[in-house]
Amino acid sequence: MPRQLHLSAALDSPGRFDAAHFTGLARLAERATLDFVTLDDSYTPEPGRLDALATFARLAPVTRGLGLVPTVTTTHTEPFHTSIAVNTLDWVSEGRAGWLVGVSDTEAEARAFGRRGTAPAEELWAEAADAAEAASRLWDSWEDDAEIRDTATGRFVDRAKLHYVDFEGPHFSVRGPSITPRPPQGRPVIAVTVAAADLAPDAGPGGRARVATAARHADVVLLDAPDRATRLTAATELRLRGGEALRILARVPVALTTAAATAALLTEATEGGGGVDGFHLVPADPARDLAVLADHVVPALRERGLFRTAYTGRTLRDRLGLARPASRYASGTGTAATEPPGTGASATDTSAAGTPTGTPTRPAATAEVTR
Repeated sequence: MPRQLHLSAALDSPGRFDAAHFTGLARLAERATLDFVTLDDSYTPEPGRLDALATFARLAPVTRGLGLVPTVTTTHTEPFHTSIAVNTLDWVSEGRAGWLVGVSDTEAEARAFGRRGTAPAEELWAEAADAAEAASRLWDSWEDDAEIRDTATGRFVDRAKLHYVDFEGPHFSVRGPSITPRPPQGRPVIAVTVAAADLAPDAGPGGRARVATAARHADVVLLDAPDRATRLTAATELRLRGGEALRILARVPVALTTAAATAALLTEATEGGGGVDGFHLVPADPARDLAVLADHVVPALRERGLFRTAYTGRTLRDRLGLARPASRYASGTGTAATEPPGTGASATDTSAAGTPTGTPTRPAATAEVTR
């Protein structure tokens, strides 16, 4: 039996702000039983884009099997807050959330925040790697059975099963633990976009740093490559660096305006992706192209045994064939928090030097940042 493909799609729709539009796109993608959808985002001051994570939080209750993977930028965002936001999306969607890691590299975005200037791409991606590591630790900081909800004793959590993460890096430090329980997936799926050129011997420092972030932290790579041979070479190198469990989807722009274009996409999918696990489609017109995908391309792939006929499993990790990771602290190697989340005062205030101005009394909300 042929190996089944993974398929996903971008919902990017500049200038559209109505919930009905995005709900309609999500329902088309779900009718096609796509693994997940993405939505781009940035801090660029432009009027044509919605907040990706908030949009997907709106879509979570009206979908049942579709994975939701918004872009969340790390450059001007505290990693503690990012981890909570993505965790919340995982709870709202009952285990279907992911995080497409993005960085902010423009002067306009830096001015919008006023906290720092721009930085070289290699520094931004090194910071993104630290953000992904800190988020993963925070997701693990509650053991799976930390919630006990013991009404007789009035205890909501077992304090011994909440852990400080004590992350310290050159960009920030985070003590933890989180203020939200462990996500349904254990850790939401992390995705990174990589270009084949980033893997070339003459790749620049920024490209190499992006690949290093993907190899260390990504569950899914969205791969840009100009042709099948380059795609195969890049995918092989990514697996050597990231491991066999890494899911690699080739990014393919599509404009399904004619029968010939639809047939070309079907041929591409049927003949194999050049070392990848499937395709991430970037539609020119999401409403039109997703309808063609659901009504024509996917049924043809199903007839060939190349794509699922229905969702199986419960979570996005299930769809992608990824194991649910155990908490790194479950063996008792982490330092237990002495107070449960939601008590005392937050210690997020920092001095000009970047060190806490007071002694934290709520370790769960500690996000000490040094930049």
